[in-house]
Amino acid sequence: MPRPPEFSPDVTESPTTLKRRRRILLKAGGTLLLSVFAPLRAGAAQIMAVRVWPAPDYTRVTLENDSNLKASHFIVPDPPRLVVDIEGLELNPTLKSLVAKIQSNDPYIKQVRVGQNRPNVVRLVFDLKEEVKPQVFTLEPVAGYKHRLIFDLYPVQPVDPIARMIEQGDWNKDGAVAVTPAPPAAVPAPPPAITPPPIEPGVRLEPEIAGTNQTTAPVPRRDSKPALPDVSRLITVALDPGHGGEDPGATGATGLREKDVVLQVAKRLKAKLEALPNVRVMLTRDGDYFVPLGTRVEKARKVQADLFVSIHADAFVVPSARGSSVFVLSEKGATSTAARWLANDQNKADLIGGINMGTHDRQLAGVLFDLSTTAQINDSMKLGKAVLGHIGGINRLHKGAVEQAGFAVLKAPDIPSILVETAFISNPEEEAKLRDGSYQDKLADAITSGIKNYFANNPPLAKSRMTS
Repeated sequence: MPRPPEFSPDVTESPTTLKRRRRILLKAGGTLLLSVFAPLRAGAAQIMAVRVWPAPDYTRVTLENDSNLKASHFIVPDPPRLVVDIEGLELNPTLKSLVAKIQSNDPYIKQVRVGQNRPNVVRLVFDLKEEVKPQVFTLEPVAGYKHRLIFDLYPVQPVDPIARMIEQGDWNKDGAVAVTPAPPAAVPAPPPAITPPPIEPGVRLEPEIAGTNQTTAPVPRRDSKPALPDVSRLITVALDPGHGGEDPGATGATGLREKDVVLQVAKRLKAKLEALPNVRVMLTRDGDYFVPLGTRVEKARKVQADLFVSIHADAFVVPSARGSSVFVLSEKGATSTAARWLANDQNKADLIGGINMGTHDRQLAGVLFDLSTTAQINDSMKLGKAVLGHIGGINRLHKGAVEQAGFAVLKAPDIPSILVETAFISNPEEEAKLRDGSYQDKLADAITSGIKNYFANNPPLAKSRMTS
């Protein structure tokens, strides 16, 4: 087929004319290329994933992207809406999928609308169920995540943890049962030393741990000491399932996630503790959402918890590491290299889960962490020994004694606090155990027995009524 005349070179043209024709063609071709690729450069940012984490305290929406995005937002009051404009972005199917990710039971978001507001600007409109105080911030890449744009929607009236705990509790609301150091009535009269509470069939104590528990038990009944009367009140236990939401924790070889298994163990433990007549339990999280480390401590203090138990199933750099452990806070440094490594790893949770450093109350966190006392650590050691002894009956112990390290989540200044490593999820055999519901149940039984043993030997004192 012959070429069109306008593109056919004329061999009779002068060299100057040919050069001029080539310059015109090159200029036209360059203009055409710019018109094709310019929109691609302007819309280079790409949304890689969208995630929604509804929680009682707040709802988080995460947009993970390949570059740092700039967003502006404003509130429309009637009806309540949050409007967000994201610059440097073109609408794509991943971002459109955000609409389907809003659940009907989300406490704060009714629905979301997504659209191209103008070239290179995407607008999100969140129709709200109530007025919120939004926090919009970005997170740098960390732990496998790319850039993240975060929307945290907090209610104007914060959730009261005490009211929520009472609403969800299954304990006896007719009144507390007196807490005494004596064993249950069904147990025969004790010899000179108080016998620890009954241990479930098949549960054994390691010899050195059993000895430690028994030596801490008081010999006489406190009935003979009128200066220290028995206490009649509810005992409050704060259970802290580690990680959650954006922070999955460690992951086993078959994909089991730490955040999932520790929540299951915590819920089993909650049910067993609240089956006791004088115990109520507060979970720092009861679903798959992230709670900052300082907030976990703050929640326990707001409900005036008598104990704080953080539950984990961590990993180590080698898959051969195995065994259960119990940790308490250390004022002088970790008791082992492994303890220091685990504490440093756990303390990264805020970086991975994502906190808004612009509003994070660093001063409050510093006060909480600096006021940790020797008395709190001593009480934590007693609790840790009691729990470790019972856990040793169902799983091999990583070490036969309670370890210490600088875990940030254990730094409540006035609450005995322990961190339980249920098993190493990085060990294939122990990952299989953690996946097993019966093993989770045994873990919950063991921790319950340890807590009962602790309170039998260390009855709680009366507490003043919370004023705020």
